[in-house]
Amino acid sequence: MLIPTIALLVAAPAAAADPQAAITAAMTDSAAGWSMGDMPRFLAIYADDAVFVTKDGLIRGKPAIAARYAKNYGADAAKRGTLSFRMLGFRRIDATHQMLWAQWMLAYPAGKQATGVTSLLFERQATGWKIVSDHSS
Repeated sequence: MLIPTIALLVAAPAAAADPQAAITAAMTDSAAGWSMGDMPRFLAIYADDAVFVTKDGLIRGKPAIAARYAKNYGADAAKRGTLSFRMLGFRRIDATHQMLWAQWMLAYPAGKQATGVTSLLFERQATGWKIVSDHSS
């Protein structure tokens, strides 16, 4: 008598199965945090040792990045605006690294808008995909 073999398939979380979908979801959540003035939520996407490239030099580490945002934007919605992203492209570097190019857009309460581009290097960490390098202009 043949006994059929039953394979139990366990669905992997979207983050493991589709890095681009996981990164896009994290970017959307981060933008929502920014827009609501929830800086811990906005910054949750950054690795603790992330590097942010600015015109004035490198900002090293999540605490320093948080301090820069707090100094420049604070809790003032008029300064902060509403953030959104348009994903321009991804590139797999290796199993644990992805590059993302995106357009960022800020809409301010008075109708003013600002836009620019960003290149973000993500690393898969135990807590999900995290930005390890951010160059935005």
